[in-house]
Amino acid sequence: MIAVREITKLYGDFTAVRGLSFDVGMGEILGLVGPNGAGKTTTLRCLAGIISPSRGTVAISGHDMRSDPIPAKRALAFIPDEPHLFDYLSVEEHLRFIARLYGVADVEARIPVLLDELELVEKRRALPGELSRGMRQKLAIACGLLHSPTALILDEPLTGLDPAGIRRMRETIIARAAAGAAVILSSHLLNLVEELCTKLLVVRRGEGIAYGTIDEIIGAHPHLAGRSLEDVFLALTGDPSAAPAV
Repeated sequence: MIAVREITKLYGDFTAVRGLSFDVGMGEILGLVGPNGAGKTTTLRCLAGIISPSRGTVAISGHDMRSDPIPAKRALAFIPDEPHLFDYLSVEEHLRFIARLYGVADVEARIPVLLDELELVEKRRALPGELSRGMRQKLAIACGLLHSPTALILDEPLTGLDPAGIRRMRETIIARAAAGAAVILSSHLLNLVEELCTKLLVVRRGEGIAYGTIDEIIGAHPHLAGRSLEDVFLALTGDPSAAPAV
C-alpha cells in the first residue's frame, strides 16, 4: 500500500508540489494525470525516495520513507520514463545485478519468466547500446519487476513501445495489480488511464484538483456528465477557453 499525507516540495521560493494526500491500496491502480509542469514527476520522485519532500510523509507497505527508507524502497519499484542502464552489462547481466541488490533467491527461475513476458529472450545477451528505445524500456521494466514489488510506480511506461509492446505492458500492469500490488501510473495517454486505472488523481500547478474514481470526479462536476476523459481532463486542467462547451 502507498500512503501519502500532505507532501509539499519546495525549490527555493517555487512550490513544485503543494499538500498532496492520497492512498493506493492493494490491487488498485491510481492514474496520476496533469498537464506538463504540473508536478507529476516531482511527486513520483518523492514517493520513490529519490528526493525528499519539504513537508509531509510517504509510507510504502507501512514503512515511512523518511524514517525507515530501506524496507520502504525494498517494497517498491520506480520505473522512470527514461531508462538508466549500465552500458557494459547485457540484458541478463542487468537482471542478475538487480537480483543481487535485492537478495532475490530464486533468480534462476524468475529471469526466464520475465524475459519471456517482456519479449527479451532473443536479446538476453545484448548490451543497451544494441537495443531499441522500446527494448531499453522493457529492460528497465524487467529490472523493476524482478523482486516482485508490492508498490509499483510507473512514469510514462509505454514510451518507445510498439503496439504489441503496449498491449503486453497493459497486461503486465493488470497482472501485477491482480496479484496485490499497489500501482501508480503516470501517463498522458488518457485512453490507457481510463482503461486501466481504478481511480485518478488530477494535478495542476502542483496541487491536487480532483481525486477519486472517474464516476466520482464526474459526479462532483455534473456539467461534465457524458463527456470523455479527455474532455474532463481539459475542463479541469486547461484554460477556460480550452474547456468543452457546457
